[in-house]
Amino acid sequence: MKLISICPSNTELVGYLGLTSSLLAVDDYSDWPEEVCHLPRLGSDLHIDMDKVERLEPDLVLASLSVPGMERNIEELKKRNIPYVIVPNPKTLTEVGESLRFVGNVTDTQVKADELYMKYNQLLEQFRLISKKVEKKKTIYWEWWAKPIFTPGSYNWLTEISELAGGRNVFDDVEKASVQTNWEDVKSRNPDVMSIIWVGVQTERVNPKVILKRSGAEQLTAVQNDQLYILEEPLFCRPSPRLLLGLSKIAGILHPEIYPVFVEGKDPLLTKE
Repeated sequence: MKLISICPSNTELVGYLGLTSSLLAVDDYSDWPEEVCHLPRLGSDLHIDMDKVERLEPDLVLASLSVPGMERNIEELKKRNIPYVIVPNPKTLTEVGESLRFVGNVTDTQVKADELYMKYNQLLEQFRLISKKVEKKKTIYWEWWAKPIFTPGSYNWLTEISELAGGRNVFDDVEKASVQTNWEDVKSRNPDVMSIIWVGVQTERVNPKVILKRSGAEQLTAVQNDQLYILEEPLFCRPSPRLLLGLSKIAGILHPEIYPVFVEGKDPLLTKE
C-alpha cells in the first residue's frame, strides 16, 4: 500500500506499525522515524502541495484535523478524488492508543496494531501504579506558546501525563484543552516545575531568557529551585505513542527516586521484552 502522511503524528503512527517503507512523501514537520527525513516533502500541515500529492498517486492519504485549518486539506483531497482517511484527533492517552488501532485497520496491519495497543496500555498502567507511591505531587506549568501565553487545560493529555508522573498541571482547573492566559496568572499559581515546549519550535531555538526576563520570574519557586526545563516538543505535543517517552522524561525529572531512569533514544514500546 502506497501511503502519504500529511501530519507528524500520523507519520509516527505509521512508523510504529512498521510501514515507513510504504510512505511516498510526508509533510514538512514529520521527523520520526529517522528514515522519513529523506522522503519528499509536501509543505507544512496547513499548506500541503496537493498537486504533488495527486501526482504521487497514493493508495491512501492519512489526513488529520488536529490543527484548525486542516479542513482545507480534506476538502481538496475530496475534490480531487484522492483516497484518504481522517485519523481521529485524540484528547487523552487512551485515545492516542486507539489511533494506533485505527491506522492498523486502514492499512491491514491490525494484528501488529493490537499488539502495540496492548503493550501501550500496560506501560500506562505501570505509570499509574508508580504514581500512587508519590506522597507529595509537584505542580507543573506547561507552556506551549509564549506570545500570547498558551498552556494546556484539564481536557488535555499533558494534564494526564502530569498525574501519571506524580505531578499536577497548575491549570487543570480550567475546563479546556488549550488555555490562553497571561504571565500574572502563571505567577499566581507559582508552579514547582516549569516545562517549556513551544509547538513547532526546536528545543535549541527556545531561549529560557525569554521566560526569565518576565516580571517577577525570579520570585517563582521553579526558578529559585532551578526547575525550569526546555523539553522536546515532539515528545509532548504530538498525539502519538511517543508521548510515553515524554511521560518517562517528566516523571524522571519530578521524582527520580521513584520512577525508572529515562534513557534517551530508548522507546519502551519498541523494546522487546
